[in-house]
Amino acid sequence: MSKGVVIALARLESQSHPARPRRADARRNYEQLVEQAKVAFAEFGVDASLDEIARRAGVASGTLYRHFPTRLDLIETVLAEQIAELVGLGRGLLTVEDAFDALATWLRAALMHALTYRGLAATVMNSALDRGNDLASAWHAELFEVGAALLARARRSGVVAADANEADVLKMVGAIAWAAQDAPDSSAQADRLLALLMNGLRHGGV
Repeated sequence: MSKGVVIALARLESQSHPARPRRADARRNYEQLVEQAKVAFAEFGVDASLDEIARRAGVASGTLYRHFPTRLDLIETVLAEQIAELVGLGRGLLTVEDAFDALATWLRAALMHALTYRGLAATVMNSALDRGNDLASAWHAELFEVGAALLARARRSGVVAADANEADVLKMVGAIAWAAQDAPDSSAQADRLLALLMNGLRHGGV
């Protein structure tokens, strides 16, 4: 996990959960709530029932609100963990021998994240603008950094177009997520569009 994501998670810890109990059962409840929130937000979006999340986690609604006083607290925590996983995946892929497959694997993970949690990201972004915090911009910078590193490595290996630009590639991934989000087979359509993008990058490097 990179430094910026660690800082962002630490900020969430101090701001949203200043007195979180350290008991094993409290930690277990917290982890179950976050895990069930991931599933519920992926299924129903940012308006998923918090009471249902608590029920799925096997705790009372009051327990959820003790850990996460507001819906936004829970959304930010879920999104922070997802971003941390994406960044960690990218860091690990930098050591994979096949630079093209490493790039493709990470871009697909980023695309599926964008499809699944697009509502969460928008909510956090809007809140960041309202409250003047820099969580969203810090997460964006972390993702851009790891994506750029994977693309630069692929360029050096000669497996993608020499003039492939990280900002352009990441914007195209975002555009694919936007184009596929309302399709009945959104994941399949996103995969098809991503394959076209990766074919273009590969052929440009030949």
